[in-house]
Amino acid sequence: MIDTKSSDAGIFLWMTYQAMQHMGLDAAAIFQSVHLPDQAPDKNIRRANSTQQRFWQAAEKISDDPYVGLHVGVNMPTFRGQVIEYLFLSSSTFGEGLERTLKYQKVLSSAFHLELQKNNEHAFLTGFQHPVRHYQDCAISILVNFFRYMSDGKFRVNHIQLPYSKDIDAKEYEHQWQCAVEFGHLQGRLCFDSDILNLPSPAAEPDLLKIHENIAEQQLEILEKHQLIDEIEKILASGVLESGQFDQEYIAELLQKNPRTLRADLQLINSSYEKILANYREKLSRKLLAYTQENIDQIVYLTGFSEPSAFSRAFKKWTGETPTAYRQRKMNST
Repeated sequence: MIDTKSSDAGIFLWMTYQAMQHMGLDAAAIFQSVHLPDQAPDKNIRRANSTQQRFWQAAEKISDDPYVGLHVGVNMPTFRGQVIEYLFLSSSTFGEGLERTLKYQKVLSSAFHLELQKNNEHAFLTGFQHPVRHYQDCAISILVNFFRYMSDGKFRVNHIQLPYSKDIDAKEYEHQWQCAVEFGHLQGRLCFDSDILNLPSPAAEPDLLKIHENIAEQQLEILEKHQLIDEIEKILASGVLESGQFDQEYIAELLQKNPRTLRADLQLINSSYEKILANYREKLSRKLLAYTQENIDQIVYLTGFSEPSAFSRAFKKWTGETPTAYRQRKMNST
C-alpha cells in the first residue's frame, strides 16, 4: 500500500515530463490522468506520492509498454541543480556524499527509506519496496544515473535484487541496467563494489559543505512543517469538529505546542490553522454530500458548524453552489 502522506520533490515530475516528451509518449494524456496540464511541471511544487499508482497505470496503458517506468527512467535527464548534488560534490569522498544523500533523502522523496550496508568487498543500497513497480523502476534508474554522474562514470552496479514476481521477465531489466537482475526478494537493493566509496571528490570543499548542509537542514525542517498539516487533519478527523472544541489553542495543546509556535510553524509554509480548517471542512462536506445519504443537519454537525445557514454560506463560498444543488448535481452525474 502507498503511504498516502509521502511526497516527492517537484524536480522528479519535471524530469518525467521531459523524458516522456523525448520518447514521443503521449505526455498530455498521461498527465491528464492525475489532472495535470500538458506542460512542464513546476520544479518547486512538491507532489503527493499517492498519485503514482494512477499515473503509472495510465502511462502503461497509453504507451502499451509493460516496462514504461524502466524505459522512462533510463531516458531521464541527469538529476542536477539540487542541494543533494552540492552536498555530494563538496564531500571528501563518494561514500561520504552517499551517506549525506541518505541522511537528507526525505528532501528528495519520503516514499523510500534507503540505507547503506557494506562489507569488505561489497556495498548494498537497500530499502526499495515501493508498491508501484514503474515508479520504483524509474527511481532506481534516476539514482544509478546520478551516481554515475557524481563518480565521473566509475560507479557500476553489480546486480540488483527486487521484490517482484519471478513471473516477470528480467531480460529487459538486465538490458537497460547492464547488470544482473534478480526477482522474488523481500526487498529491493543495489549491490556494487565497496571500493567506490573511497573515491575522492575533486570538488571537495569543507566550507561549502557546511553551507550546503545548513541548506539541507532548512529544507528538511520546512518539509517537517508540512507534515503538521497532516497531523492537524488527523485531529480534525478524530471527532473534535462534532464536539465543537476545535479552536487553534485547543489544537495546539493536542499537538503539545504553544499556540504562537504553531502559528509561526504554519506561517513558515505559507499556511494557517484557519486555512487548514476551511480546506478540511470543504473536503469533508463534499464527501458527505456526494457519497452519503446524511441529511443537511447531520452534515452541519459533522463539519462543526453551529447552524445550517452558516454551513450553507461557507459551502457556497467554497464551491459556488448551495449544498443541495451540489448534492443534486452529483446524483445526476452518477
